[in-house]
Formats: sequence, structure tokens, C-alpha cells
Amino acid sequence: MNLVINPFDASGYTLAEMTQAINILPNVYTRLGQLGLFRFEGVTQRSVIIEQAEGVLNLLPTVPLGGPATVANRDTRSMRSFTVPWIPHDDAITPQDIQGGRGFGVADAADPLATIMERKLTRMRVKHAQTREYMEINALKGIVKDGAGTTLYNYFTEFGLSQQAVDFVLGTGTTNIQTKVREVLRKVETELRGETMNGVLAMVSPEFFDRLIGHAKVEDAYKYFSSTGAQPLREDTRRRFPFAGIVFEEYNATVTLSTGATETLVTASEGMAFPLGTLDTFVTYGAPANLIETVNTMGLPMYARQLARQDGTAIDVKTEASILPVNKRPRLAVRIHSSN
Repeated sequence: MNLVINPFDASGYTLAEMTQAINILPNVYTRLGQLGLFRFEGVTQRSVIIEQAEGVLNLLPTVPLGGPATVANRDTRSMRSFTVPWIPHDDAITPQDIQGGRGFGVADAADPLATIMERKLTRMRVKHAQTREYMEINALKGIVKDGAGTTLYNYFTEFGLSQQAVDFVLGTGTTNIQTKVREVLRKVETELRGETMNGVLAMVSPEFFDRLIGHAKVEDAYKYFSSTGAQPLREDTRRRFPFAGIVFEEYNATVTLSTGATETLVTASEGMAFPLGTLDTFVTYGAPANLIETVNTMGLPMYARQLARQDGTAIDVKTEASILPVNKRPRLAVRIHSSN
């Protein structure tokens, strides 16, 4: 005899199972996600202590209770404690989601609960991925913002650092753009401070990209690149253009904040140049979920669970992430712009 399983009995899915399910779903890669720029690292606490020494930000490690403490050098250092932002996002499966629906490619069967749950988790994962992209692109600039666009932390202000910038002066036809590019490269190389890299990428706004490739000192190089390397009749040549040691990439992304307002991730007529292939410069720290069973465990990128309502009307699907992106060498990301 086959028992009929009540689809609103949530006892069959544990926190661990739901969390594993949302974390193994195919990731809808955002640009920084594709680059793998920010390495994820779990922490066991809901706040982290970051110290600054010679312009480099480092997370202080945890030690066993009663164990030896880390010892600071006698260099001038400053330390700050940062709370890891908590980002919950909920949804629900209601009878209307299941009743009368057919499974894909199945004529008689109702859409199974597992399929609906996967659809919910996929949409929720996408929203978390977009939020993480927004936080990480701002962390490149040395700032942490939440999904409402509110500045949580400014690492430059917190640690008394200043952002590096190079004015490309694109409005002047005689500007030597190669000299400007070399200036950016030298600033990045100087600030590596023991790090490694395998190249420099500049994410720029459409306005900056158009003015760059149309500049008198660049136009011929771009024409040669687009005619020999990218086959412009078949490919979109707007996106990437290597020039004098930097790959310039048009990054035309706009997000809708939780307030309903929109924000462009790269400021018009500007861009950010930063190194690729670093080992420990760009890190997103993840804290445990705000749950009893995850206390003192290593944080994961996101968590998911389901709770059946007592009146049987729905299953609440709850997800959360606690992430703090950190650019450990804030001066490595060079702001590029044009004053005319």
C-alpha cells in the first residue's frame, strides 16, 4: 500500500538538506562571479576583527579558548570590528502553487513539490547572487553597501587610507593614453605588497569605453584589434579591448535596490582597474546562519530551510546569507576617469 505524502509536512527536509540544495544549484554567474575575483571564506563568528598594517587589511584569526593570542608587531596598526551583514530572504509555497498544475511533459500528474521547491530556491539564489555582486563591486571601491544602497563601511575612512586615481583626460586629443595606462599599472604593482597577479582588468562604463576607443591615440589600435582579433561582423567588439597592458571591459550593469531605486554599478564616464589572479586580496567572509544549530560552525555562502505553517496553509521557504566582502588592499583598485 502506497502512503499519500502530505506535501505540507516539512519534516522530510532538514536545514542541512535545504542548505545543500540551494548551494549546489547551478549558479547564475554575475561578472565578478565569472571572474572568481572574491574568494569565499567561512568564519565562525557573526563579526570579524580587521587590522590594518602598512595599507593591508587582515582578518585576525580565532584561537581555541585559553590558547595563545596572536601578537601584534610594534608597527603602527589600527583594528576595527565589523558586524557581518545579515541578508534574509523568504518565500512560501501555497496550495495555489500546486493545485491544478501539471508537471513539465506529464499530462496527468500534478507538478511535484520538489520541482516547485527547486524553482523557488533557484529564484531566491539569483537574488542572493545579485546582492553579492552589488556588495563585491562596491567593495572593490573600498565600500560595503547593503541591498538598499546604504553605506555600511568605508574602509578608506575606517583605516585612514586614500583611494588612488588616474585622470585619462580623454577630452584632449593629444593625451598620451599609453602613459596613462602605464601609470595605472605602476600604481597597482606598487600596492601589491607581496601579492601576485597575472594581469590587470579595467571595468569601465559605456561612456568611458566609447571615449577611449574613439580617442585619437587609441583609435587605430582599436580598429586593428577589431578587424583582426574579434571579427566585428560576427562578434560584439564593445566588450573587451586589450591596450598597453590593461584589458578594458565595458561593464554596463544596473541593479534595482530594495527601495525600488536603480543604481549603475560603474559610475558614468569612470571605471575601476584592479589585478586578476591574486591569492588573498579579495575575500568575501561568510558567517553562520542566525540559528541555534549553526552556532560556532563555519559559515556557508547561504542557508535555506522550510517551515510548515501550523494551520497547514503553506510552507515557508527561508533563505539567508551573512557576507562581508573585503578588499584587503583597497588602494589596489585604481579609479580611472576623465576630467574633460
